[in-house]
Amino acid sequence: MRRVQLGEFEELVLLVTAILHEEAYGVNVMDEIERQLEKKPNISAVHTALDRLEKKGFLTSYTGGATPERGGRRKRYFKVTNLGIQAIEINRKVRNALYDQIPKIAFENA
Repeated sequence: MRRVQLGEFEELVLLVTAILHEEAYGVNVMDEIERQLEKKPNISAVHTALDRLEKKGFLTSYTGGATPERGGRRKRYFKVTNLGIQAIEINRKVRNALYDQIPKIAFENA
């Protein structure tokens, strides 16, 4: 089982994009990371990660309709691809396999 090369923040953005499903766009991803981890990432970092993940084939994007509250600008939505789902699963399996190898005594003495 080979781990997919993703930076920690990229993996986090990919996971949150999957969680948000049809509602994944930059600000929403940022807000969900803040809600889940109680840490607010920089919106530029979120957009950079989304772009990078799309270039790697883990996400696709599409433009939604213009809205008055955004001054007529459109939102760019992201969706996890099959390759992205595979990356999430591979990384989860690798992490769980490593976790399962930790001797139980290590937890008892912590």
